[in-house]
Amino acid sequence: DKLIPLLSHEYPRVRFFAAQALGRLQYANGVEPLLTMIEQNNDEDVYLRHAAVLALSRIGKEEPLAALANSPNEALRRAAVLVLRRMQSEKVALFLNDKNELIVTDAARAINDDLSIPGALPALAAVLQEKRFTSEALLRRAINACLRVGGEKELDLLMTFAKRTDVAPVIRGEALATLGTWASPSVMDRVDGRYRGKIERDPAMVVTKVKSNVNSFLNTNNPDILISTANMLGELGIADHNQQLDKIMRQNTSPGVRSAMLIALHKLKYENIESAIKLGMNDKDGSVRTTSIGLLNELNISKENLTGIVGPIFAKGTIEEQQQMLRVLSEMPLENTEPVLENLINQLAGNKLSPGIRLDLLEAVDSTHSEKLIAKLAPLRSTGKDADAFAETLYGGNARNGRNIFMYNSTAQCVRCHSMGDEKGTVGPSLRGIGTTLKREELLQALIEPSARLAPGFGSVKITLKDNQVVTGILLEESPTELILKTAEAEPMEIPVSRISNRQNLPSGMPPMGTLLSKREIRDVIEFLANQK
Repeated sequence: DKLIPLLSHEYPRVRFFAAQALGRLQYANGVEPLLTMIEQNNDEDVYLRHAAVLALSRIGKEEPLAALANSPNEALRRAAVLVLRRMQSEKVALFLNDKNELIVTDAARAINDDLSIPGALPALAAVLQEKRFTSEALLRRAINACLRVGGEKELDLLMTFAKRTDVAPVIRGEALATLGTWASPSVMDRVDGRYRGKIERDPAMVVTKVKSNVNSFLNTNNPDILISTANMLGELGIADHNQQLDKIMRQNTSPGVRSAMLIALHKLKYENIESAIKLGMNDKDGSVRTTSIGLLNELNISKENLTGIVGPIFAKGTIEEQQQMLRVLSEMPLENTEPVLENLINQLAGNKLSPGIRLDLLEAVDSTHSEKLIAKLAPLRSTGKDADAFAETLYGGNARNGRNIFMYNSTAQCVRCHSMGDEKGTVGPSLRGIGTTLKREELLQALIEPSARLAPGFGSVKITLKDNQVVTGILLEESPTELILKTAEAEPMEIPVSRISNRQNLPSGMPPMGTLLSKREIRDVIEFLANQK
């Protein structure tokens, strides 16, 4: 009882720890005083709100919190959602009717995210009936709830929602994509990525409902809806509209739509897929041509005709088209591709191929296991040690993939030591603007031989002077005439280059990336770094 007055103490830290203490004691009489503290705080100090929420969740009384669904105070309603979420209480669904969309969204997060509250999922799915909501975070969770519950009622809710024209196309597209996975959803949650387990459903019901509504999705000019509809039909195996998909592919002005139609027609085993692919290969947009090239395996192309198809792509196609073509060639029968690959090797020897496809050609030839082709390519392979052995990674990478490797790869862990901003780390330098500072060859060397060159302020060097004196320190600055080292002395040491008889860069704390990443990954990272200007 003596703790309760402290909830209104003049010092916030006292209020914070008083709330925590009441929670740890699970003191039931503390519920109302804690709610009063939340109301007085009015969401101004999130630490105090958190302390009260944690205390109430430990006390574990549902009813006083559920009753707050009708409170006029937003701070109390928001806190009630947070407490009920921690308690895994289905009563949090009461707040899906809140007049504040932010609070409804918090309730949706409570129901769908993390371990979730399965019993409240049907109520979250029913949110799709409401037309007052626009929050993407809320609507995506309501769509996902329909998928997780999986009943006919939820299927109808989702279908009706997907047909609404007052909803943002990207959200309608998510609804259509969800319909496409209805029979066999991913084991991972569509919103927060948590493992949900395998679900298999009879596809008959969703196929029937999609068939009766699909025209309303195809008779639109919105690219997002057309792409999502094509993907949905492909996933569900509904081939009744192949002619319409073909027509859209031929007439639509959006490259994304034309590519999506091609992919869907391929999945649906369209009888005229050969004509569609050939048309796509002559498309004015490179992304559509790249998509078409990826489907070439569907055509029974003779050895003679293959040369005629491949030639123009390597003569005037984009790097992406050429890389895609090499991936396709690596999957085709060797008897058809051997003359083409041999010709490409000859072009590489004559420096007539883009350096951006060098690695792709090497991989394509290796995949054939042809002793003849591998032997012919052998003299052109990168040789030597260290960075020289990775010369084919200098060009042709994907900057977006490189960024993902830099930011998220758990093996390379680049961001543990480097940043892309102005902030300076204590382990590695910021790489902001590195593409202006270093050439691609220097970036490659820094990745493969991190001790070969030192970033000022981050690498240690051992200097032997001509009088046999040895100095070890951190290299602060370097010029053609002198080195400045940080040593144990108070002031930096300036050493003229003329006094140095031997210099040794001490091993860097950065591991050689050639031992951690594949050549493709290194190529992508170089592309990403080279574009940081």
